[in-house]
Amino acid sequence: MSEFKFGFVALLGPPNSGKSTLMNHYLGQKVAIVSPKPQTTRNRISGILSDDESQIVFLDTPGIHRMRGKMNRFLLETAWDALSSSDIIVVLFDAAFFASKPHLMEQELAPLVKPVNGSGRPVYVAVNKIDKVKDKAMLLPVMEKAQAMWPDAEFFPISARKGDGADVLLDKIKAALPEGAPMFPDDQISTVPMRFMAAEVIREKLFMSLQQELPYSTAVEIEFWNEDPEKNLVNIGAIIYTTKSNHKGMIIGKGGQNLKKIGIKARTEIEEMLEQKVMLELWVKVREGWTEDVGFLRSIGLGE
Repeated sequence: MSEFKFGFVALLGPPNSGKSTLMNHYLGQKVAIVSPKPQTTRNRISGILSDDESQIVFLDTPGIHRMRGKMNRFLLETAWDALSSSDIIVVLFDAAFFASKPHLMEQELAPLVKPVNGSGRPVYVAVNKIDKVKDKAMLLPVMEKAQAMWPDAEFFPISARKGDGADVLLDKIKAALPEGAPMFPDDQISTVPMRFMAAEVIREKLFMSLQQELPYSTAVEIEFWNEDPEKNLVNIGAIIYTTKSNHKGMIIGKGGQNLKKIGIKARTEIEEMLEQKVMLELWVKVREGWTEDVGFLRSIGLGE
């Protein structure tokens, strides 16, 4: 009889490379928020995949980038911490983007090369979004450059969105897992608390409703969470922080319509997640400079 396997798998890559999409695909449900806008993931979010032979804890991380500022430094620390605590590393990048802009590849992926190569862990490179590349010949120079960056890695062309090639990668991950007992119940899919997941749902709806750079100046904090078992109801209050007063007006919208739409979409998804009725109240507050406020960043779960 083969021994049970358990391990941590770090998902690393630039912003918008498909890390959250891949993890959600493996889990069969949404744990991390997904947005077409880059730098959506701000915290390290774990997803737990269990079967009869193994348990994998995926560590979805913020995108590796070169941006400055305290919040961005915290994001990078979160990603590198996942690398150091993992048994296996999966690097993802957007092959469609680099197929059309190959000159940016070395610059964008450079921060990942040395830490990953020096990790001493099995490395698998997921060449993602191949479904968006019509002329597959354009992938060849992308693959060649990537293989030069990570010469000891194994490469897997995939589409995390469609699932193409993802099972082949998953089989390889399972084969490389160390032996060990499961750390979590087999029906648990994440280590993050429900309050955090609810805040992430609200933040996702914000991302989807706002344009350009505005989403990056917003944060969500759960103000209260009161459960009423008799009514099978959860009362949730959340504050949406933004950095400028004119941004507050954009979030609320004319006659409060945009905030109302965000609330309805978020409440519907949180109800599905909790399998309970939800009363959701949202407030928008201006907090200037919160992205550089270390105490506030830590209060919303960023940093150590």
